[in-house]
Amino acid sequence: MEDISMTKETNSNSNETADGANKPLQLPTPEFLQRKIYFLMDQLKEMHAELPEILQTRISYDLLTELANCVLNESIFDIVKALMELQHVTEKHLIQMRAQVENEYEIEVADWREKIKDPEELQHILGLMKIKHTKKLVETDKKIVEVLDQKVYDQQSMLQKAGVPGFYSTQNPKEIKIQMFLLDFILRLSRLKYEPSK
Repeated sequence: MEDISMTKETNSNSNETADGANKPLQLPTPEFLQRKIYFLMDQLKEMHAELPEILQTRISYDLLTELANCVLNESIFDIVKALMELQHVTEKHLIQMRAQVENEYEIEVADWREKIKDPEELQHILGLMKIKHTKKLVETDKKIVEVLDQKVYDQQSMLQKAGVPGFYSTQNPKEIKIQMFLLDFILRLSRLKYEPSK
C-alpha cells in the first residue's frame, strides 16, 4: 500500500517539476533501466561464478539483485572509489611509519658500531637495542592494526549509510571477506560501460 502512494506522489512531483520548469532533464526510461539491471546482473553472475564455492553460497542471488539495483545510482561508484583511494593513502602512510621505525633502528645500530670498539660491549648494547626495537615494532604494528580496523569500520559505516547492500559494521573476518568481494564487484562494474543496443 505504501509503495503505491509513494509512486503516485513521486509522479505528481515529477510532473510539477516538468511543467513548472522548462529544463531539458531527461530521465532514463523504465525499459532502459530494466535492460541495464539485466546487464549488471549478468556481469555480477559472472563475477560470482569466479568465487570459491564456499563464498558463492554466502553471496545470495537476492544480494546480487540488490547490488545491481543499488549501482544503477552511479554515485555509489564514486563513493567506493573515494573510499579505496583514502585506504591506499592510509596504507601508504602506515608502511612509511613502519619503515621509519626500521630506519631509526638501522641508524642507531650504525652509530653504536662507530662509537664502541669493544666487541663484547657492542654485542651487549646491540642485544639491548634489539629488545627495545622489537618492543617498538610490536607497538607500531598494534597501532597499524588499530588504524586499519578503524578504516574498515568507517568504510562499512559509510557504505551502509549510502544504502549499499551487504554492508554493516562487523568485526567477523568471514563477513569482512564477503564485503571485500562485494567492493571488488562494485569496482569492476564501475569500469564497465553499458551501451544499450538500439
